[in-house]
Amino acid sequence: MKQGTSPKAARVAAKVLDNPSSGKNAKRAAGSALTQSKAPRETTSASVGKAASKVLRDGRSSKASKTAAASALAQVKRKR
Repeated sequence: MKQGTSPKAARVAAKVLDNPSSGKNAKRAAGSALTQSKAPRETTSASVGKAASKVLRDGRSSKASKTAAASALAQVKRKR
C-alpha cells in the first residue's frame, strides 16, 4: 500500500509552490508531493521523478525544495 505524503512534507511543498523564486523542477516535484497528500494511491510520473532527482542533486536547492523532491521521488512507480 502506498503511504502518500506526510502532512509536514505537504506543508513544505505548499511553501515551495508559493515561493516565486522556486525553480521549475522544484515546483513540479512539490506539486506531485502535494497531490499525493490528498490522493495517497497516486504515484509520481517518471518525468517528475527525474525533475525531483535534479532538485536533490542541485547544491543551490533549498531545504524545502529538497524535502518536497524527496517525498515525490519516494513515490515513483518502479519498474519490476
